[in-house]
Amino acid sequence: MSAIVRVFIPRDALSLALGADAVAQALRAQCAKRGLTVEIVRNGSRGMAWLEPLVEVQTARGRVAYGPVAAGQIGALLDAGLLEGAPHALCHGPTDAIPWLARQQRVTFRRVGVIDPLSLDDYAANGGWEGLRQALDMAPEAICDAMVRSGLRGRGGAAFPAGVKWTTVRRAQAPRKFIACNADEGDSGTYADRMLMEGDPFMLIEGMIIAGLAVGADFGYVYIRSEYPHAIETMREAVRRAHGAGFLGPRILGGTHAFDIEVRVGAGSYVCGEETAMLESIEGRRGMVRAKPPLPALSGLFGQPTVINNVLTLATAAAILAQGPEAYAALGTGRSRGTLPFQLAGNLRQPGLVEIPFGSSLRDLLESWGGGSASGRALKAVQVGGPLGAYLPPSQWDLPLDYEAYATAGAVLGHGGIVAHDDTADLAGLARYAMEFCAIESCGKCTPCRIGSTRGVEVIDRIRAGDRKETQVVLLRDLCDTMLNGSLCAMGGMTPYPVLSALNYFPGDFGLDDGAARTTHNDMETAQ
Repeated sequence: MSAIVRVFIPRDALSLALGADAVAQALRAQCAKRGLTVEIVRNGSRGMAWLEPLVEVQTARGRVAYGPVAAGQIGALLDAGLLEGAPHALCHGPTDAIPWLARQQRVTFRRVGVIDPLSLDDYAANGGWEGLRQALDMAPEAICDAMVRSGLRGRGGAAFPAGVKWTTVRRAQAPRKFIACNADEGDSGTYADRMLMEGDPFMLIEGMIIAGLAVGADFGYVYIRSEYPHAIETMREAVRRAHGAGFLGPRILGGTHAFDIEVRVGAGSYVCGEETAMLESIEGRRGMVRAKPPLPALSGLFGQPTVINNVLTLATAAAILAQGPEAYAALGTGRSRGTLPFQLAGNLRQPGLVEIPFGSSLRDLLESWGGGSASGRALKAVQVGGPLGAYLPPSQWDLPLDYEAYATAGAVLGHGGIVAHDDTADLAGLARYAMEFCAIESCGKCTPCRIGSTRGVEVIDRIRAGDRKETQVVLLRDLCDTMLNGSLCAMGGMTPYPVLSALNYFPGDFGLDDGAARTTHNDMETAQ
């Protein structure tokens, strides 16, 4: 074989945990032994977690996928014609034709798994920097208007319209403004931010520069949780390379605009995912929630107007300007425009990242993409939106996946995390875990969260022990109402979601009949 063959083996955290480095080393050693010349590209994951490590070979008919591949299988794969994309038990054919991928509509993740994450040439060749070049020719108000027209809402969980936030910061009068990217992705079952930073870091950098141009900011921080060492390393190297190529610094692409980025590492606190606690941490203090007002858009980082968005929001802004806001707004349903990368986790046969427009259903995600339960047992409950999201029973799985439909049902889409549980799950135990999690992770600043979560664990324990159950249920609901309406931030304000949903939909797990568990109104909906 005379031509150099390109072979793609992921380098993201998931693939590394499953042995991707060993696979790459085995391929390199085996090819050297056989006199075969290959170029091994360490790309990001395609998001098909059950097929990792996935090995892709560039052929005349496109990239051909094999997986999951173990290091010990490389010799047999080469014997079978791996470098020619030959058939094999582990071969899935052309990667782009794999139904799990082909059915998606990837906007934010369209390059992840396709390119070398740290190659500026790869990024540019696949549409990178097109949004920035558009932004450089636009007035700041025009950039903000494009974001408004796209319908993009914050992907961090609160779903606040990104264009409105940017416009507020643009109009604010201040000596300096900042962009703060919240990459403290701490929700259970979520990993989209990590995947994008590890698989397409320049897209985040591009989005942050665009946000800076839109609001008049010249500096941005990427606040990454300490548990993401590979994302931290990749982002820092990407910033260094973007700076060297003139995309960051005092004169962006030789023009008059300045923008730079610093990567900051969190200290392991879940509550630092709350925007104001993150600001406190960046400023060098303990992560404690700030009272609002003032809003960070008017008085944020170092007291200056600050755009705070998460990784997906800022990265998607780059795609919106590249493709046009109308194209993005054409996807989705109602007030939920565009796509959301859903992250499937828990008891599923095919976990992974699925990017589709809003409007599909949870049942479709669980069955068409998730492949049903990994245990083979019936699925019982699905937690949507992270550890503070509601547990939904099968009767709720046909709701359209959009922000308003879920809010009406007393649930949240949040960051798009989906964690499935089969019929062996104990929802009373999971409800207790939610209260305990809040008690451990609370910053302690407000009483409803700090004390309410501790008392919540005690009340749930009494219910499970059979101690005056009906009285304790009333007490638990009253406690949840106080937390919902009195907490300073979503930490305490959303902890009742999993607790009340477990109580409402799965009373038997608490040893209660349906009548004893329910009240005449929906607690979570009333609180909203």
